Amino acid sequence: MSAAPFIEAASPHVMNTYGRVPIALSHGQGCRVWDVNGKQYLDALGGIAVNTLGHNHPQLVPALQDQLSKLIHTSNYYHIPNQEVLAKKLVELSGMSNVFFCSTGLEANEAALKLARKFGHDKGIERPEIVVYEKAFHGRSIATLSATGNPKIQAGFGPLVEGFIRVPLNNMDSLRAATLNNPNVVAVFFEAIQGEGGVHAMHLDYLQAVRQLCDERDWLLMIDEVQCGMGRTGKWFAHQWAGITPDVMPLAKGLGSGVPIGAVVAGPKAANIFQVGNHGTTFGGNPLAMRAGVETIRIMEEEGLLANAAQVGAHLAGALAQALKTELAAGSVKEIRGQGLMLGVELAKPCAALVGQCASNGLLISVTADSVIRLVPPLILSRAEADEIVGILCPLIKKHIAEQA
Repeated sequence: MSAAPFIEAASPHVMNTYGRVPIALSHGQGCRVWDVNGKQYLDALGGIAVNTLGHNHPQLVPALQDQLSKLIHTSNYYHIPNQEVLAKKLVELSGMSNVFFCSTGLEANEAALKLARKFGHDKGIERPEIVVYEKAFHGRSIATLSATGNPKIQAGFGPLVEGFIRVPLNNMDSLRAATLNNPNVVAVFFEAIQGEGGVHAMHLDYLQAVRQLCDERDWLLMIDEVQCGMGRTGKWFAHQWAGITPDVMPLAKGLGSGVPIGAVVAGPKAANIFQVGNHGTTFGGNPLAMRAGVETIRIMEEEGLLANAAQVGAHLAGALAQALKTELAAGSVKEIRGQGLMLGVELAKPCAALVGQCASNGLLISVTADSVIRLVPPLILSRAEADEIVGILCPLIKKHIAEQA
């Protein structure tokens, strides 16, 4: 069956849940993609931090083709050898101890919330409570939506799940005050660098202080690395810059370079909370996804992509700051922040229109939190491609600011 023709109008048969850019992509190579009309784009979005190895990687594609010819899915009634291979590698990279595999970041975060609740129940706490954060995003299921800190996406889906205590970022006094004399608290849950919330990072000293507090109070430290993990910041996991290890770490996105995959990595404190029958998944840990994860990490190590993410990311951030120095001084660009190849450029006013304008000029980006341009390209991005991003994006930012003045 041939591919369906591209129609710019919204499909009458697909639910209208996305504000799509009116292009349909056909194929890709490296950090570039082409639409069905032959127009080329530089991909600075990477499938929203998913396409770690870019597109059509010469080692990944044959490996996946090989796996497709053997087994795609069997179910978790049977042992799947590459689950153990990938789990062992994630344990090695994280310093943790056990892994549960699922298919998405939402599922990984949902499993983390279940782990925290059962951790509490096992200690005799009937109504466990979990500390979560302002501006957080953990998913769109009812439970992860409740943990998320965005009233706009929560609207219309109440009643939300109870058992969450919300605090501001990077404020230990607020965390201590919100949990004072509360015996029901079982965990603290946050993104090391918020993605959807606007590329806001937890400070390294704050991460260390929360780790210490969790140890003192016998709470689980649960760090959502779904978007900021898998080498994006220049270390395997963003929290590693603080020299700490969480008790629970959800992963997804970049772990499979585009093949749907999620994981929950647990340290000794959480590794044995789930027992047979407590949690499960149909598609999680399937042979294709496991092969994708194993090959992604192997290729990342062979190609030095953590160092590349750190070096090219620093170059990109510096080039953006230089190109936008007038706007930064004037306050029309508020901040350039992030780490490695997870960067946010915050404007003083909403800038969603830049998504379409950049696409028209051959650059794929996203805008999150209304006014933050998010750049999460493949980790194979070169310095020349970083300069190309700056060359397309910054004139459009300047033009947008001038039009809003």
